[in-house]
Amino acid sequence: MKRVGLALLVVILLSVPACGESLTLVLDWFPNIDHLPLYVAQERGFFAEAGLKVNIVSPSETADALKLVAAGKSELGISYEPQVLVATSEKVPVTVVGRLIGHPLSTVLYIQGRGIEKPADLSGRPMGYTVAGMEDVLAKAFCDLNGIKDYKLVHLEFAIVPSLISGKVDSVMGGFRNYEVVELELQGYKPGYFALEEHGFPDYDELVVIANPQFVKENEKAIVSFRNALSKAIAEIKKDPQSALTDYFKAIPESDKKLERLALEKTLPFYAEDQNLSVDRWKTFADFALKVGLISRPVEVEPILWTE
Repeated sequence: MKRVGLALLVVILLSVPACGESLTLVLDWFPNIDHLPLYVAQERGFFAEAGLKVNIVSPSETADALKLVAAGKSELGISYEPQVLVATSEKVPVTVVGRLIGHPLSTVLYIQGRGIEKPADLSGRPMGYTVAGMEDVLAKAFCDLNGIKDYKLVHLEFAIVPSLISGKVDSVMGGFRNYEVVELELQGYKPGYFALEEHGFPDYDELVVIANPQFVKENEKAIVSFRNALSKAIAEIKKDPQSALTDYFKAIPESDKKLERLALEKTLPFYAEDQNLSVDRWKTFADFALKVGLISRPVEVEPILWTE
């Protein structure tokens, strides 16, 4: 997959006109089927119909979106509920304005046939993680909750599948059940995974749309328009997934078409049912995050969740 280097990313951001209708959105990862609603809204003109020009930018690392949005260098970004809670606990200014994926995709991923059948089998083995400052803490929480001892955490960034295949790590916190699972299958491996929500974690929004709070305050109409376009795109995806996939291939022609087709099948049940952000659900996960040490202080979730 093509990624945009940091220097190019800065150039792109600085070249975006400073007007309310022109928005830069920084992804959490290189483009993939999790981002399909964004590309459908773009390709079918839903953003344009709403008076928006949305510039979708790939990150150079997984924390780019949150950093750039908080600094006011990008109006919108894609992040993760746990990452947003960490940022908020550290007084990083972000507001959640929508969601792409409404339930956990993240798992502890491994390759079957290597002596791993239950979480405790991960004891004494290296475990990789992707997003620093979030998934390393979630990995520790998973290990503590499931009796895993003497493990070593290894930061991998994007290199999930190569690190598993090579044996650099025996498992990865942050492997997605709809994506890296398919990648492994296509390379002839039999993946296994432990779903977080089945091993002590509360339900949460996997991928959320974040915005700079000042931008939200000054541009509520644009936020409403963006959310409406996103909802329309998700409805279209669920009505005709294959047509939506055609839009995605048009937007990202370099994508691995076989991989994305298979990933879409696994992703469909996880796209957000609506753009409503549940305070109770976020509070439950925030309490869990405090308990397991993901955050060091309580977080009031209501002020960071935008509602119309």
